Amino acid sequence: MNNLDIELGLYNKGYDYIIGVDEVGRGSLFGDVVACAIILPKYYYYLDVKDSKKLSPKKRILLNEIIINSCFGFSLSSVDNKTIDEINIKQATRLAMKNAVENLIETKNLYDKKIIAIIDAENIDLDIEQISLNHADDLIHHVSCASIVAKVYRDNLCNEWSKIYPYYNLSKNKGYGTKEHIELIRKFGPSNMHRKTFIKNLGY
Repeated sequence: MNNLDIELGLYNKGYDYIIGVDEVGRGSLFGDVVACAIILPKYYYYLDVKDSKKLSPKKRILLNEIIINSCFGFSLSSVDNKTIDEINIKQATRLAMKNAVENLIETKNLYDKKIIAIIDAENIDLDIEQISLNHADDLIHHVSCASIVAKVYRDNLCNEWSKIYPYYNLSKNKGYGTKEHIELIRKFGPSNMHRKTFIKNLGY
């Protein structure tokens, strides 16, 4: 359930823009981690928005279209599996989030504005104020919207990856460690897009 009091309180304190930030694919065995940074129109509220994990795929797709067509601006950033293996998933997640926020600020030329970012469960290296909040993707409207846009984008990537790597049923499991996915890795071996640090317990 979104807590709009936090966002309304920030507007009342004089912030021009709130940036909601979230990631998807953090626990996946395959492919990129994706972050979204988004700014909604001031005082705008999208009915039915909540943490993307609590929405059906059909509902996510519908809300995603509404959000991206009416938001003030958004930015998506990905960090690939090789970088995840090199710097670890926590640092890769932070990097994706940082890039998404900085790209959004640059694209919208917000350098002279009073901005604050609300980030789901992470602190990142930014030159603007930020709030790190556990479960922000379920509590904060901006972050819920970011989670939906990031999730739909990454799900679409998984559908495309599934055409390139058809052995792993990525369009279904989205790269996560389902029983079937693990069995398919054991049967066919890992691809060059699997996260080696995530599957090392499988013997790879």
